[in-house]
Amino acid sequence: MNNKIVQLLYQTFVRRGFATLRFNFRGVGKSQGVFDNGVGELSDAASALDWVQQIHPEAEQTWVAGVSFGAWIGMQLLMRRPEIKGFISIAPPANMYDFSFLAPCPSSGIIIQGEADEVVTPPAVQKLVDKLRTQRHITIHHDTIRGANHFFANELDLLMKSVDDYLDMRLAQPIPVGPPGKR
Repeated sequence: MNNKIVQLLYQTFVRRGFATLRFNFRGVGKSQGVFDNGVGELSDAASALDWVQQIHPEAEQTWVAGVSFGAWIGMQLLMRRPEIKGFISIAPPANMYDFSFLAPCPSSGIIIQGEADEVVTPPAVQKLVDKLRTQRHITIHHDTIRGANHFFANELDLLMKSVDDYLDMRLAQPIPVGPPGKR
């Protein structure tokens, strides 16, 4: 949770008036437990979302944002929580983890990738984006940050501009209520 990108995402959502929470997965920092290959971490994310929703029942929208492994967990949480209306997925590790669970993806969002990412290969992310874009009733935006590595070193301003531009666009739209065709 002390990663610079996570901090910037947190600040962006707070600035926009969201009830916002950032947390460490089990075994990270001072968190209890040990790495659980995504199983326990998904449980951590669900528990964190439950907690923030209990504290802020007035929240009108629920979004999820994650970086790398956190993006993978966030996308899994998206599949289990229909109240999530949008996502920001930064450097999702499509070359390391299976994202086939996103069939169908229930929400529109943005995937942002560094062009020079040495950990998450841009072609794997492009394949994920292309697959998601075939689905109906959602829109997947995809930004590639030129010259950016996995940590967006020296490119954090461009990364956050992409995030802010996407949120400006999405939050300016009315919130649909009910399933498509019954709004």
